[in-house]
Amino acid sequence: MAQILLKGITWDHSRGYTPLVATAQRFMERHKEVEIIWSKRSLQDFADKPIGGLAEEYDLLIVDYPWIGYSAEEKQFLPLNTYLPGSFLKDQLQGSVGASYESYTYSGQTWAIPMDAATPVASYRPDIFQKNNWAMPKNYEDVLDLAARGQVILPGIPVDTLMNFYMFCCSLGEAPFQMDNKVISEATGLQALTLYKSLTDKVDPVCFTLNPIKVYEQLSTTDAYSYCPFAYGYSNYARPGFSDHVLHFADLVNLNGQPLISTIGGTGLAVSQHCQYKSIAVKYLEYATHPETQAHLYFEAGGQPAHLSAWTSRANNAATHQFFQRTLPTLRRAYLRPRYKGYIHFQDNAGDIIRSYLMSGGNPKNVLSQLDQLLNHSH
Repeated sequence: MAQILLKGITWDHSRGYTPLVATAQRFMERHKEVEIIWSKRSLQDFADKPIGGLAEEYDLLIVDYPWIGYSAEEKQFLPLNTYLPGSFLKDQLQGSVGASYESYTYSGQTWAIPMDAATPVASYRPDIFQKNNWAMPKNYEDVLDLAARGQVILPGIPVDTLMNFYMFCCSLGEAPFQMDNKVISEATGLQALTLYKSLTDKVDPVCFTLNPIKVYEQLSTTDAYSYCPFAYGYSNYARPGFSDHVLHFADLVNLNGQPLISTIGGTGLAVSQHCQYKSIAVKYLEYATHPETQAHLYFEAGGQPAHLSAWTSRANNAATHQFFQRTLPTLRRAYLRPRYKGYIHFQDNAGDIIRSYLMSGGNPKNVLSQLDQLLNHSH
């Protein structure tokens, strides 16, 4: 009979929930005194809802790295570098897919271990492309041409709109947040907004209501669209039998001769400071994020691993039409968002400003000045 109960909170998708249930089940079989119960919340809540209350209610938390600064300053999570073996942490750093490991560090401490790695990548319906004998888009102009033919779908809810704005800025050669009181220089910001609007003007306005999961559901269950130029990748949709039609994933197209630079996402596993059974919670965390678990049990149960060994696995690539191999270069160059304590306030509100401009037009200089005002309020 289990005497130790650990409660976890994750997000509501096969990628976010079932692999954690699988790792918990196996861990419990090996530790009969432990029971682990995972609960789930919507993807929207995962990105937007404060985690302070959750850290009081749950022992194990799947977290989004922009929260790390806030959580660290509020002392919500355990500093894992003081609980985990140095050899394990070194392996996690060396096995980081792009900036995944770094994203959960703040003030010299590690507050979560990467569980899942993701960034916006391209996806398409190979059957539709083959049937019409279409060439794959290679550059941004090709994407605009496809969009003009009604073939493009993309996520346009506020948070995804903001991530894509960062992408355009980075791809134009300037990362955001390099200056104290400006999000981006006016020249780059205006160019990014113009590029972005040139695409959104050509797509179905329904896109402004879609998150990545809804995009992939549309793309994989209807024939209304054939291509998504950038949305956080979901390897599940590249697996036969997961949806009506298999999607293939690819690196982003070129802009000015160089591939687009997207914004890294993914999730990390943290242990609450309030956890009553800290050592056993950390032991489960170490098991669930171990490269062997990630490459096999976690992936096989529908997860999108964070450890590099799982991304380079021949078996995992064979099972997903080379999802990991084809998108790994995208993750390796992806932009890391800020993690300072007030950043989440900026992220929660900035997407609405850009999305409103993309939907309704207006003065792009006003958009940039509103973003700068928001930035100054967030510090």
